[in-house]
Amino acid sequence: MVGRFGRGVLRTADERAESIPSMGELGLNHFAPYLLNRVAASWNADMSEELKRFDVTTLKMRVLAILSVSSGLAINELSLFAVTEQSTMSRTLDAMEEQGLIRRRPRADDARVRETSLTDKGAAAFAAIWPMMYGRFREMFEGVSEDEYQAFTATLHRIIENMRRSED
Repeated sequence: MVGRFGRGVLRTADERAESIPSMGELGLNHFAPYLLNRVAASWNADMSEELKRFDVTTLKMRVLAILSVSSGLAINELSLFAVTEQSTMSRTLDAMEEQGLIRRRPRADDARVRETSLTDKGAAAFAAIWPMMYGRFREMFEGVSEDEYQAFTATLHRIIENMRRSED
């Protein structure tokens, strides 16, 4: 039975009970997790190379980007948004604090929690990096219409929500 994508990639619960396709039947080029990994790995490799001239790693870039939009985050929040382990984030924040890119202060309502924010130097570093990031982003989506981009991001948000629900 052919699913809604024409090749039977996604099947209903009834169809899954009958049989599941093999990886060979689906093909890597129709298996979204594989494609997402390729995109992310390529983006990270390109970013890593470009960021060397700014003396910033891809994880530091993600922290700068996150804090440029949402200041005062705790380490667990930063780890979630930056998609990294808390132990890795802790070491990264220590290094960024030594570089003068961020500052951490106890949260007003709970001194056990340290809020992280950009320093002027960190904001300036991100301002220098952002044009390169945005240029790479535009290259990545060359030939993709605004409607296609909006549909793509809406689909990604739906997938993220599905994954959150399955974690509960």
